[in-house]
Amino acid sequence: MISIVIGLVLLMVLAYRGWSIIWVAPIVAGVVALLSGLDIMHAYTETYMGGFVTFTKKWFPIFLLGAIFGKFMEDTGAAKAVAFQITKFIGKKRAILGVLVSSAILTYGGVSLFVVVFAIYPIAVALFKEANISRKLIAPTIVLGAFTFTMTAVPGTPQIQNLIPMASFNTTPMAGSVMGIAATLVMAVGGYFWLAFREKKMSAAGDTFKEIETLEEDGGSKSESLPNWLLSLVPLILVVILLDIVKWEAIPSLIAGIVAIIIINIKQYKKFIPSINEGGKGSVMAIINTSAAVGFGAVVTAVPDFKHITEMLLGISSNPLVSESVIVQILAMITGSASGGMGIALQALGTTYAGLAHSTGISPEAFHRMASIASGASILPHNGALLTLLAVTKVTHKDCYKDVFMVGLVIPTLAMIVGIIMASLGLI
Repeated sequence: MISIVIGLVLLMVLAYRGWSIIWVAPIVAGVVALLSGLDIMHAYTETYMGGFVTFTKKWFPIFLLGAIFGKFMEDTGAAKAVAFQITKFIGKKRAILGVLVSSAILTYGGVSLFVVVFAIYPIAVALFKEANISRKLIAPTIVLGAFTFTMTAVPGTPQIQNLIPMASFNTTPMAGSVMGIAATLVMAVGGYFWLAFREKKMSAAGDTFKEIETLEEDGGSKSESLPNWLLSLVPLILVVILLDIVKWEAIPSLIAGIVAIIIINIKQYKKFIPSINEGGKGSVMAIINTSAAVGFGAVVTAVPDFKHITEMLLGISSNPLVSESVIVQILAMITGSASGGMGIALQALGTTYAGLAHSTGISPEAFHRMASIASGASILPHNGALLTLLAVTKVTHKDCYKDVFMVGLVIPTLAMIVGIIMASLGLI
């Protein structure tokens, strides 16, 4: 048990220091194996790589197609066109709400979190400048719109965090719709009110928008070169309809979305191959990062005493949804990845919880939705997506992590509790 704790702490500390999990995870897994008395070479070549390859085999097509879909939306200007029009509707005086809604719609339409960051940032800068709101709130606003409820709680979202539990619980993307909507309201409304409160407090203290020395992008103030926003919405809506209403699998749904983008933006055909190439590169990095975390989890679960830890965690509460949520949340916090933490948890305990769903009478849909919600309630300073966001928005942890902590961890944890309560009342 000590070896597992040491391994988890090492992984978290090294990830926080910015060391890539791609090479850190197998080394830390080796430390765990050594301290646990496992054969190191077998632990790496069979156990670690077994978990790594199994996850990659199952989910790489989704990562690949999702990354290409998002890259097409970015490079054709479709993502920015949708975001620009939404913020125009809402108005520049409500800059926080405009950025929040734009981020949420793009994420729910299947655009990857990283693409949303790059597409929304220049628009956010223009809006926050116009409204004279501190740029320190740009990152927390994007976190709320893209990294929380549309990633994990809104029924039907095509984000990977909502698709991974399907394999364990034999469910659909719409699983746990009622509790998902309730959790969405807690995160969206609670997070928005927090950001609005912070904006007023910061403005009163004189902390308003400040230019930075590096050249700001002006993409948020110009719409002349962007494609028609209504046509740009079509691929986003199509993916959601095919996935959740027509009940297609994620792969054909994403392919249809990609084809729709190509047809609508056929005049930009010269961008297509570079977009596919860049999307492919991005998907490889994303899947390897997540698979590395899952491989580490496979070694942890192979430690002889892991069974005792499992029994202890399963005994946290008589309600298995509580233990599932806590386990997924903790592992997502440690690995700095919602999908990686959930992948580790379901790799180790997915079969156990599926059996508990059968024996306790709790709907598998509730287990699906709680695993998804819990995975997103995990944004610590070393979270991979957060580090990318801070680099793009040109702010530091000191500038904004207090607000990220509230909208990305505290309020989602409250939403997680609400989801458990609703499931316990049969409101699934």
